[in-house]
Amino acid sequence: MSSVRATAERPDTVRGILLMLATVLCFVCLDTLSKQLVAIYPVGQVVWARYTVHFLIMFVLLAPGMRFALIRTRHLKLQLTRAVLLLICTASFFTALRYLPMADAVSIGFLSPLLVTVLSIPMLKEKVGVRRWIAVLVGFCGMLIIVRPGAGVMHWAVIFPLITAVGYAVYQIITRMLSGKENPFTTLFYTAVVGAAVATAALPLFWVTPTPLHWLMLIGTGVFGGVGHFMMIKALELAPASALAPISYTQLIWATLFGYLFFGDFPDGWTIVGATVIVGAGVFVFYREQQLARRGG
Repeated sequence: MSSVRATAERPDTVRGILLMLATVLCFVCLDTLSKQLVAIYPVGQVVWARYTVHFLIMFVLLAPGMRFALIRTRHLKLQLTRAVLLLICTASFFTALRYLPMADAVSIGFLSPLLVTVLSIPMLKEKVGVRRWIAVLVGFCGMLIIVRPGAGVMHWAVIFPLITAVGYAVYQIITRMLSGKENPFTTLFYTAVVGAAVATAALPLFWVTPTPLHWLMLIGTGVFGGVGHFMMIKALELAPASALAPISYTQLIWATLFGYLFFGDFPDGWTIVGATVIVGAGVFVFYREQQLARRGG
């Protein structure tokens, strides 16, 4: 216990936690702007703005110092696959935001850490014990509580946050594969440049000229996305993942608050219960993995 307290009190760890809190807030601001925009503009156009501005921010911040090292990679296929997966996840989640309350979409999306546990068996050849399997099943029960199939309340658009959760789980596993082998800023840059390139190529298919205010909002999606990812990397440099991972679940609090303030959406009791179950299962799986890592198995 004393070692945990000492870790939490280290100045670098405190700064890392503060950066992670700011990261989560950035991502919720991104979701809030996106939900407003996809009600007016095609999803593809909002995705384009999010990635193009993100790319420009990364280029301005990183290219002068890193130069060709920014694009140097020994794992190009993994980098491209990871980037395309995140692009699909972004488009799918933005589509979910068009039809679902933010808190519902975010809650279902939090299945991804549990899916990482399942997919790590075939993709990383990891062993998963009984307790983690139970946590995964509990998490899926939480998802069923939220969507309530057969109760006449399930919206067809719940498929989109589920697609996001699956895609993001594979994305996280590929990120694990690249961890320690590639510069994290190179990985982040490939994410931005691939997303911007693909979205730009498709842009003529659905372009709608924005108003000046909406231009600012579109730019804001890229700013919040790019700055958020940049701060997340800096947070992970300052603090251990075990101190930062639980903070990501505070996104639910912000999503609920912003959803109520900007859209008048407040999750019902079943959604709150389901989200609590999913978060609890996810936190248990994370800490169980940390215990096994410390024991060397």
